[in-house]
Amino acid sequence: MDPLRILVVDDEEELVSALVERLNLRGFHATGRTTGMAALEYLEEGDCDVVLLDVKMPGLGGLEVIRRIKDMRPRLQVVLLTGHGSVKSVEDGMALGAFDYLMKPVKIDSLVRILEAAAAGRRPPAG
Repeated sequence: MDPLRILVVDDEEELVSALVERLNLRGFHATGRTTGMAALEYLEEGDCDVVLLDVKMPGLGGLEVIRRIKDMRPRLQVVLLTGHGSVKSVEDGMALGAFDYLMKPVKIDSLVRILEAAAAGRRPPAG
């Protein structure tokens, strides 16, 4: 089976780099973007199985990004990341079709489980 392709989107460059590296070490094919617009541009040309998306970003915020992702690719799974504990933003994101959400700082084992579950919701198991 091909590795799951994960797009990590967060305005914190160091966090994106760390998550991409840790996910790749665990057998995923992860790539990162630091703006909502860069994520949407990536999705116009590239593909992924799950988007890990920060809710609070300057410019094009996570809620607008998920809205646009769902317009482009309704079946693409999105997992929200939030460090602000904004219940309203998480509720809004879930209403827009997010698969789940995680609070920062994220534990890598929890992240891996949620990413695999999200991908399974979109992709049937091989074999």
